[in-house]
Amino acid sequence: MSFLLAASTAKHGVPPVFILLYFIVFGAMYWFYIRPRSKRQKAQRQGATQIEVGNEVHTIGGLIGTVVAKSDDRVTLRTASGAELDFVPKAIARRIDPAVTAVSEGEQQ
Repeated sequence: MSFLLAASTAKHGVPPVFILLYFIVFGAMYWFYIRPRSKRQKAQRQGATQIEVGNEVHTIGGLIGTVVAKSDDRVTLRTASGAELDFVPKAIARRIDPAVTAVSEGEQQ
């Protein structure tokens, strides 16, 4: 068996098992790292395009504000202090869903 391994190593320089191992490692890296990351980025891009006037959003810089105007190349946010700031749509990290504050009938005392 070692004779065959030595012969294939001398002939090609690298045993075929190592080439197969490289493909397996690259496949695992793609499946567990690259693929989920690209899915998250795609979901984030779609979430940023689905914002509407009146939504509360969070930017990649940490600013939280309400959308007061939206166009293809700009999103205008109003902060809690009343300042209006323009952002590119890619700067919107996520939409903040309003918290449910209604108390159900069974929980009232």
